[in-house]
Amino acid sequence: QVQLVESGGGLVQAGASLRLSCAASGRTFSRYAMGWFRQQAPGKEREYVAVISQTGDTTIYDDSVKGRFTISRDNAKNTLFLQMNSLQPEDTAIYGCAAALSCCYLHRSVYGYWGQGTQVTVSS
Repeated sequence: QVQLVESGGGLVQAGASLRLSCAASGRTFSRYAMGWFRQQAPGKEREYVAVISQTGDTTIYDDSVKGRFTISRDNAKNTLFLQMNSLQPEDTAIYGCAAALSCCYLHRSVYGYWGQGTQVTVSS
């Protein structure tokens, strides 16, 4: 089992950068493929942003963030990251990290463990 806590969200202007972190508890972080998902409006489904394999050698990005966002992980520190550059108002959402034992799936249903989320708001 793994517990996840996100941090790093905030209010920024368009064009700015943010770095999200997801701290994982326990000593089994490296067993899990990880993903970042976002929910852009209440009632809207969470959609994947990026996923990364257990070793970090495979990453997948949604087309809407490709070239602007970078997912990475530090297994020694049990931490997942999402570097977000050139933020746009349409990136406004609650961002959450999630863990799955299998890699590399894009649908949220595969991920069994979730953090509480962190709000990212981008003003124009």
